Amino acid sequence: MDDQQFRKLLQYLGFSWRGYRKVRKGVIKRIRRHMHQLGCQNIAAYLYKLEKSHGARAECERLMTVSISRFFRDRKLWQILQMEILPGLIETHRQKIFVWSAGCASGEEVYSLKILWDDLNASIPHLPELEITATDLNPVYLERARAGVYPSSSLKEFTEQFRSAYFHTKKSMELYEIKPSLKKGIIWQTQHLLSDPTGSQFHIIFLRNNLLTYYQDRLKKPAFSKVINQLSTSGFLIIGSHERLPFERTDLVPYGSLSYVFEKRG
Repeated sequence: MDDQQFRKLLQYLGFSWRGYRKVRKGVIKRIRRHMHQLGCQNIAAYLYKLEKSHGARAECERLMTVSISRFFRDRKLWQILQMEILPGLIETHRQKIFVWSAGCASGEEVYSLKILWDDLNASIPHLPELEITATDLNPVYLERARAGVYPSSSLKEFTEQFRSAYFHTKKSMELYEIKPSLKKGIIWQTQHLLSDPTGSQFHIIFLRNNLLTYYQDRLKKPAFSKVINQLSTSGFLIIGSHERLPFERTDLVPYGSLSYVFEKRG
């Protein structure tokens, strides 16, 4: 499969060449293996198989998923969450706070929030309950997230003291497992971002580096509207630092100096 054939696949699926351009090599390798398993000698045969088989189409879309993350990615975001956004939500919602990590990949974003929440416990008494719904299309990623085991490369932002506080070391310091207490209060679900959302009114939605990066406008725009409908008034939408909203919405107001964080106004 060359780039021209890959573009045909992207067009068929509604994916963006711009989003996949820098990560396409690994994706193409996986798709080639899938084509071989299905006995498809060329892209035309493969697209025909995808058209006729729901299972083949679902597996192809799973293979197209990209997991590039680490703990506390975009450090400034997490500082603003810790110092401003979370304390404000805690003041307003004393019983329970709902968060959706959409396209959670292997869980680094989810556990980063749990670590932040645990750290806030030292400075803010009587924290409300935190419930995180973490969804991804790829069940393999979700299994990794549930296990909570990561290589040292995912923990670049941590000091050794911080690692010791939140992780158990495994296999002679080569792997780190998140402590069991941080796994509580997380609902892991397989979900396609183009399908109907999970249904709650969330106070924070993380929609970083997935829907707005990898999909064409014809698919991302209606899906984005569905996501925003699940965000509560005065809730916060967080997208990737290099992403932009697919269209202007008057109810989404940029938060402070962060161009990728929005507060939903009534």
